[in-house]
Amino acid sequence: MEIEFQDGKQEVIEAWYMDDSQEDQRLPHHREPKEFIPLEKLSELGIVSWRLNPDNWENDENLKKIREARGYTYMDICDVCPEKLPNYETKIKNFFEEHLHTDEEIRYCLEGSGYFDVRDENDQWIRVAVKKGGMIVLPAGMYHRFTLDTDNYIKAMRLFVGDPVWTPYNRPHDHLPERKEYLDKLVKTEGGNQAIEAR
Repeated sequence: MEIEFQDGKQEVIEAWYMDDSQEDQRLPHHREPKEFIPLEKLSELGIVSWRLNPDNWENDENLKKIREARGYTYMDICDVCPEKLPNYETKIKNFFEEHLHTDEEIRYCLEGSGYFDVRDENDQWIRVAVKKGGMIVLPAGMYHRFTLDTDNYIKAMRLFVGDPVWTPYNRPHDHLPERKEYLDKLVKTEGGNQAIEAR
């Protein structure tokens, strides 16, 4: 299931290590020189992603398959831009506070673009740029944040298993069971990789 709908994914999802500058959060924040990250690295961190057809999402069989396989029963669509999001400035500030959720965060970009920043296993920030057609699932317990890029617009589908709970737990919330489970999985993934390399 996880390997389907991967063609051309790197055209709509791209990732790189971030610099430490305090400039506008909507800028790319590349390191010097730029350090791009292969999408396999995101998979190792527990992030699942696909490229789908956003122009026909209502009839998209691939989207239906993903929703059925992963139990995403709830769906809504939100426009994040100054004109359409009430309390825009406050919300954008809140989205950019580092936090985690006790459930997956599932976002499908139907129009526009934005940045999902996530932490790697060494607590370094990775910026994941998602454009129209990119769908991304951040695992429960993973610290992350979101911001628009300089185009100031994303139209995103939000998916959820059951009734939506959008509660953000701002860092630090390391005591939550979901955080511990996420870290345990990371350690197992790393251990597996080391075993393969050691042969």
